[in-house]
Amino acid sequence: MLVIPAIDLKGGKCVRLVRGKLNKETIYSKDPMKIAKRWVKEGAERLHVVDLDGAFQGKPVHLELVGRMAQELSVPIELGGGIRDFAILRKVLGRGVRYAILGSRALSLDFLKKACQEFGERIIVSLDTRRGRVLTEGWTKEAPVEAKDLATDVSSIGVRTLIFTDTGRDGTLEGVNINLMRDFVISVQVDTIVSGGISSLEDVRKILKLRDLGVMGIIVGKALYTGRIKLPEAIRLVRPGRIT
Repeated sequence: MLVIPAIDLKGGKCVRLVRGKLNKETIYSKDPMKIAKRWVKEGAERLHVVDLDGAFQGKPVHLELVGRMAQELSVPIELGGGIRDFAILRKVLGRGVRYAILGSRALSLDFLKKACQEFGERIIVSLDTRRGRVLTEGWTKEAPVEAKDLATDVSSIGVRTLIFTDTGRDGTLEGVNINLMRDFVISVQVDTIVSGGISSLEDVRKILKLRDLGVMGIIVGKALYTGRIKLPEAIRLVRPGRIT
């Protein structure tokens, strides 16, 4: 299992939002590259990068910065936010980004099927949920589809990895809704990365118990930036034999 630090980009800065709301923003650094290098130095084996401006505007804004991260860092990067057509998708993956995260665009199964045929495991689908429903366009709209149903559909056409986010707890440090996470991962047949509300090593321990059900990663954001979780400690917890 991986502990994956989150780097959310807005206006060239590293920020965190609460429940995805732009008016609840905290700036943690004006140098996202420095933050990325810090997490890699502390043992991160993958970085979860979200272009928040891209998510709200409909196309990536920070692609040059993320491309430099991909070139300069020794770990793979997964990028989400505004990847909604093939030209952008090819551009993102052509910049060295290892995985492209599709959210809103995953609702088009024809688009998704073509993306999987061309890029295989480099396509990740993000299911950002509220009350079991999928949210789109920067979490501003609720799609008329249940997360479990969409998960079944996308896995049937070749998606190998899902990200399941509990948006109601994202950025809140309220702790994970482990029952919600368990209920979701039991219902799907592909690897899942979970996020939302992770606030302590105890939350990490709870999620670790879901590993055999298919949880292969944990995205941690605000808890790292506030110091409530130390990345090396979390990595040692999920990967006891790894030296960080």
